Amino acid sequence: MTDFTALSTFSNQLLILLIVILIKAIISHFIFHEPLRFFQFYCQKLSDKVNKSQNSPKQQSIAGLVAIVITLLPISIILWMFDILVEVNFLWQAILLYVALGTFGITQASNIITQALTTKQNYLAKQTLKPWMLRETESLSAVGLSKANIEMQLLRTLQQGYTVAFIFMLFGSLSAICFRLLLEMHYCWNSKLIKYHNFGFYSKRLVNLIQWLPVRVFSLILLLTSIGKNATLYWRLSHPYFFKLNNNIALILLALNLAVKLGGVALYDDQQHPKEKLRKTSFNDLARQPQATDIIRAHKKIHGIIYISLFFMILLAAAIEFIAVNT
Repeated sequence: MTDFTALSTFSNQLLILLIVILIKAIISHFIFHEPLRFFQFYCQKLSDKVNKSQNSPKQQSIAGLVAIVITLLPISIILWMFDILVEVNFLWQAILLYVALGTFGITQASNIITQALTTKQNYLAKQTLKPWMLRETESLSAVGLSKANIEMQLLRTLQQGYTVAFIFMLFGSLSAICFRLLLEMHYCWNSKLIKYHNFGFYSKRLVNLIQWLPVRVFSLILLLTSIGKNATLYWRLSHPYFFKLNNNIALILLALNLAVKLGGVALYDDQQHPKEKLRKTSFNDLARQPQATDIIRAHKKIHGIIYISLFFMILLAAAIEFIAVNT
């Protein structure tokens, strides 16, 4: 099997990325699978063991940091050793990236939810959306379900897809899989839940720090697609969020592009604590509330940015190879 050594490092990485995306898209179309399900189970059991409610907030946050270190460090060392020993490097990189990339089942779930809302089957929409979100879905109206689905599409795509691919292209598959494992820890120990408010502090901070640049790249491309429309207005409304350590800039730009309202109050169910409303930032307040059709519009807009990003990377890879041949 060829190692594609004739290609530049960037072109080699891009080829692996495109192949893995294609394979994962095909497999996800027929089978829903989550390679990291066991790791999610491990994170849950680890937090049950070390996250003690009787500890002080500082002790809980330190325990969360230690949990990250004792989990990621051994896994990173083992994977690094395999990376050195494996002869078919191309295949090994592809396997790690395949595991690191999130499932492509979001599209199918969103289509089911859109159809369910269109035919007034709100219960089906709630049950379909529930596995994809930390938020409580039982009390959501059709408007709430549409809004929650749009936000879920954007955030999951940014975190499990765009950021993972970005890290892979810059630093390789080992960095990409380590980020994805950290992201799963953040999901399991989400600080929006009371019992993880302190324990999940460092996992949240690290995830937000790592995905800061990829989210800004995505957002700038989203802004550029608005040139000729209201790009100046969109930048004026979104630039206060640019340097903040969260995904709000992407949320507000998507809300502006779709001309709908996103964000606002969300209800989270901690199981061990009463359900509490969390007042999140609201975006594009003067716009209308989202509808079921906006879910499909959001999907097209998000994937349009992904296609543009891949197109520019392919052009860059072609330019690198052309220069290499002619020098």
